[in-house]
Amino acid sequence: MDLPEAQREARILIIDDSPSSIRLVSHFVRDMGSVHFATSGDAGLKTAVDLLPDLILLDMEMPGMDGLETCCQLKKHADLLDVPVIFITAHHGVDHEVAGFAAGAVDFIGKPLSEPIVRARVRTHLTLKRQGDTLRELAMMDGLTGIHNRRAFDERIALEARRHRRTPGSLGLVIVDIDHFKAYNDFYGHQAGDACLREVARTIDANARRPGEMAARYGGEEFAVIIPNCTPDEVLRYGEFLIEKVHGLALPHEAVGTGIVTISVGVAAGEPQSDISDQQLLASADAALYRAKAGGRNCVCQGEIK
Repeated sequence: MDLPEAQREARILIIDDSPSSIRLVSHFVRDMGSVHFATSGDAGLKTAVDLLPDLILLDMEMPGMDGLETCCQLKKHADLLDVPVIFITAHHGVDHEVAGFAAGAVDFIGKPLSEPIVRARVRTHLTLKRQGDTLRELAMMDGLTGIHNRRAFDERIALEARRHRRTPGSLGLVIVDIDHFKAYNDFYGHQAGDACLREVARTIDANARRPGEMAARYGGEEFAVIIPNCTPDEVLRYGEFLIEKVHGLALPHEAVGTGIVTISVGVAAGEPQSDISDQQLLASADAALYRAKAGGRNCVCQGEIK
């Protein structure tokens, strides 16, 4: 599970064709986050997509793809829309500022560079970015269980599918359903049902701790776990592992024959290339979950990617 945005170190990307300018700006902001750099617009675009920085310092005048075009290209990526871009430029005047704001920048730093100004502007926009990330994070949490919600799941699986297309690898998905949950609610009442949901959610979330993994409440008594770089064999074992973990909770469920709360699990994994979308992965895991429930519950079934 990734650290909350407000808790991790800020990532600052400098895009400038001048090594001396990169060294100077890096020196100014070296204690404000991890500093990365690229020496062209094309390289900066690729680095930004891979890095997902918290702030980009972009030279406005570069050969080839200049700063304005680079900024426009950056803002075409959904994952970079909320990343603030500050232009560094020797030009002054309304026309340049209007063009920069139109391209998607949030601020300007004029040359020659002043360390107090650079640090103040960077600090301000990192703070605003962190505050925005915190608000977005809160909007992505399920109020009942305290884990991520369906909106967060939808955004993350789309992001991971895009990332796995850029760097080929197998993306794993797990969908979990609490067995006979309606009978649980009818027997114990809805307050006990809510407590059961929270306990199962905590257990699932506690076992999604590797980088990039995310557990979410998918809807009702269903949960989902996204597992990057996970093979079909690994995702199947993970599903079996979750069944054991929930079984180990030994939550009483006297309304069914098992006597305790159990889960059914559907899993799928595949490389999200052009012919395999995140929706196909989801449909495969969902169909596998249906088979697990139809096959007696308290088990895991694996979906196929066609």
